[in-house]
Amino acid sequence: MRRGRRASVVTAAALSLALGLAACSGDGSGTRTKAGSGDGGGAAGPGSGPRLRAEAGFVPQPVMKDLAAGYLTVRNDGAADDRLTAVSTDLADDVTLHTTEGERMRAVDGFDVPAGGELALARGGAHLMLEKLDRRPEVGEKVSFVLHFAESEPIEVEVPVQPTTYRPAE
Repeated sequence: MRRGRRASVVTAAALSLALGLAACSGDGSGTRTKAGSGDGGGAAGPGSGPRLRAEAGFVPQPVMKDLAAGYLTVRNDGAADDRLTAVSTDLADDVTLHTTEGERMRAVDGFDVPAGGELALARGGAHLMLEKLDRRPEVGEKVSFVLHFAESEPIEVEVPVQPTTYRPAE
């Protein structure tokens, strides 16, 4: 009986790990930037600094009760680069910026958002890690993030929780 129980525990642990890694490996839609916060431009005049907006985001429903991933795209329609330096949410105690290289994740201190370009936080690459979740969000709920930048004002964005295996159409 012990051997059967041990095999069940090992199988469950392997499945949890595989689904957790799948959550960190595409991008999505359904992101909503709160009114009045879509322009992350700072004190610079129109067209001279960064002009940021967030879109195409989602959080896959977490497999683990205390850890989740987040994905979205930050577009910079301005003439100057900016840098995403931090993210906060009421759902988790900590949100860290991560990148994936091969099968290894590592925390980073920020991501560049180039002038006239975008920063894509997507499965298998740069992404958000929500750590120490207050609760496990359900599919269909919305998660609010505040994105903090080196030059621009913070942007508040709301993204949907999607099924764990969700892969947005490209």
